[in-house]
Formats: sequence, structure tokens, C-alpha cells
Amino acid sequence: MKVVICGAGQVGFSIARYLSQQDNDITVIDQSESIVSHLADTLDVRAVVGHASHPEVLVKAGIAEADMIVGVTYSDEVNMVACQIAYSLFGVPLKIARVRSKSYLEPQWSNLYRADHMPIDHIISPEIEVAKAIGRSLEIPGAFEVLEFGDGTFIFMGMRARATSPIVNTPLRLIGGLFRNLDLSIMGIVRGERFFVPNDSDRIEMEDEVYCLVPKDQIANAVEAFGYTEQRSTRLLILGGGNVGLCLAQEVEANHTAITTMMIERDITRASLVANQLNRTVVLSGDALDREILKEANAQVTNIVVAVTDDDKVNILAALLAKRLGAHSVTSLVNSLSYSSLVTSLGIDAVISPKALTVSSILQYVRRGRIRSVHSIREGYGEVIEAEAVGTSSVVGMSISEINVPGTMIVSGILRGIENVVPRPETIIKVNDRLIVMVTSEGVKKFEKLFSVRLGYF
Repeated sequence: MKVVICGAGQVGFSIARYLSQQDNDITVIDQSESIVSHLADTLDVRAVVGHASHPEVLVKAGIAEADMIVGVTYSDEVNMVACQIAYSLFGVPLKIARVRSKSYLEPQWSNLYRADHMPIDHIISPEIEVAKAIGRSLEIPGAFEVLEFGDGTFIFMGMRARATSPIVNTPLRLIGGLFRNLDLSIMGIVRGERFFVPNDSDRIEMEDEVYCLVPKDQIANAVEAFGYTEQRSTRLLILGGGNVGLCLAQEVEANHTAITTMMIERDITRASLVANQLNRTVVLSGDALDREILKEANAQVTNIVVAVTDDDKVNILAALLAKRLGAHSVTSLVNSLSYSSLVTSLGIDAVISPKALTVSSILQYVRRGRIRSVHSIREGYGEVIEAEAVGTSSVVGMSISEINVPGTMIVSGILRGIENVVPRPETIIKVNDRLIVMVTSEGVKKFEKLFSVRLGYF
């Protein structure tokens, strides 16, 4: 796939790095010569200096042959205009834009993005995606990542294995015998710096980050298997009242009414502005690194503290300080790759990466086949994909044992109509089955070959 990426900031760089590793033809546009030079030296991509919404610059980037344009500059307007020009002048089929201003995202203006107005196929809002990701994890004790697949039939969870977890040191093939009312599929494990797709003889070790799939009606059993017996969160403390903090507070007020929320924002003017936009959230003006302010916000008795300022170092230190004061669970927003791999070893329970969430939202449009949903694990460890087996795809008629590739690809769930089918080695894939699959980067090509729609389908 030929992709033109407008903007080489942290998000643009992450998208370019991820897609270029999988044989896509990537061109990146940015106004900074130094950034473009660094990009060209670091990644296997073309880089063009210029204004991303200018037609002549887009032509230089090869927009006429592009399959997709992704606008992720710091300007919403540049991103939107670049998509408009790509469609109106060059007929680019897929247009994706990052839009951060809430004014453009209000539901009453949604018609703006129709094909006959400003034809943008997918809007990326990192702030909203982060808020939703954190909001989902509030519902499941111990979960640092939660996603729905199969129209909510399956829940994908990231859980850290405790010393008290019953499944620790148990071979995976024996888990079903220990928990007879639990169809738990372990899809991937992060151990230290290593990610792997486990086999039946592998064991979960203490402090492993375990990614698993479970039917929605068995969530409580899965949480218990990991040793988490706490009730759902009732107290939330947000550190940082920027766009992410505001979106998170609004998400909690709208969808988690049982949770009491407090927020700390350093800038008094911003704190006042945020407070006026919220109904049930108590906003304090102060420094998140001040122990007394944290105590005033009841960090010591809070279920979850989430640090989402615009400074990675502040987020990490403030989360650790809240943890030391007695907060049960702490989450830190981290943009820098150099920090993300170290944070959990320091005692922080969960890390939120806006870049990883953004990459995930784009992958659905990159993968070949009838793709319902894609989620990237960390930044490049693997992908969880929900794909439909259409009539002419190679996967129809194959058994699970023929599809699964040890260490590379594993089918963990099947939705057949409204029925949840537990994948067994002998299970045969039927037309219209929806499969939830874990795929490492090495397995992407095989996955696409299995699920690609042949011309006969049309």
C-alpha cells in the first residue's frame, strides 16, 4: 500500500515506522528540514520538505498514486485541507485526519465529513481515544487494557499476573481444568522486554503482562483467575487538566456515574475553565508533584490515579508519588518510547500511549481482508485483529490447526452468527465467521493471504 503521511511529529513518526516495517510504500511530508532529514536517515521511507496542504508538495510526495493519506500535523485545518485536496484533485480512496479541536468533533457538525462536503473517512482524536481506553479499564479490576470484539461478545484484556494469581506457574493447557466455567484464551505475554505468543506448555510467571480473550459473561471469573478480588473503582483522581484530562473527566461523568472524580491542574486559569465544563468533578489548582495537594485530593484512598499532563516525566513521578501515598492503582500517559519500557518496572501499573492508540486506529484501513477491528500491542509487538471470513477467502474451510502458527498467529475466538464458538484444533471455519486473531509482525503476510478477498467475491 502506498501511503502519504502529513506531519513527522511523534505520531507521524510512529505511524511511518510501523507501516514501513511491513513493506508499505511510505512518504512523509513535514515543513522542518531537520526533522525530514532525521526521518530519512532513521526509517525506510521517502521524506519531502514542504507544506502538507499545498498541491505541489502533495504531488512531489506521489499523492496521485497513493492509496491513503494520513494527516497528523499539529494543525487540524492543514490535516483537513490535505485530505480534501487528496480526494478532490487526485481521487485518493482513503483519507484519515487527526482533529484535536473539540469544536470540529461536536455531533451536530458530523455532516461536515460527508463525501460531498469534506470527504474524510476516519477522524483521529488521540485525546478521545485515550479517554475511552482509560474509561474501559475502570470497569474491570486489575485490567490495564480493555477492548470489545465481536460486537461485545468477547472482551480482550491486559492483566498483570500477581504472586497470588491462581494461574501463575500453571501450564496453559491445564487452566481449563482449574477453572471449568472459564473459556480463557491467552493470546500474548510480555515478559520483561520480550513479547511472545504462548503455546500450551508455557506458564505465566509473576509480573507477566498477559493479554487474553474471554467471553463477556465470564469476566468476573477471569479477573478472579488473575487474583484480583477488588470491587470496581469508585474513586478516580486525574492529574492534569489539559485536553486529555478534560476528555477523561467528561467520559467518566457520562458513562461511569458511580465513580467520584477529582482533578489536579497546575494552571489556575485552565483549572477554572475545566471546572466550568464539568458537572460532578472536583477540580483543584495545584502541582501534581506536591504531596500535600495529592493528600488534599485523597490520593491515599483513591482506587485509580491517572497522570495525563503534557510532560512524560511529570506523569511518571506524580504517579509514583501517588502510589507511595497509598493509591491502589496508578496509570501514566507516556509518549516517549525511551520511557515506556521502563515505567512498569518502577511500580506504575499501566501505561497509556496515545501513539499506539493512533496506530491501532489506522491499521484497520491498512490490513487486507474484511477487517472489523485492529488493536496494536504496545508499538509493534503484535496485533489483535477481528476479521470476517468471506466466501472467497482462503481461510474458509480450513481448520484451526491449519491456521494457527506456533509463536506467530493464534485464533482465540470465533463469532458465528450470535453464537460464541470456542476454537478447537478441529474447528472448521465457515463463511461469515468472525475470527479474533493475535498476529505478530512476522505473521501479518500470512494473515492477509488467508483473509484477502479474491476478485470472484465481487
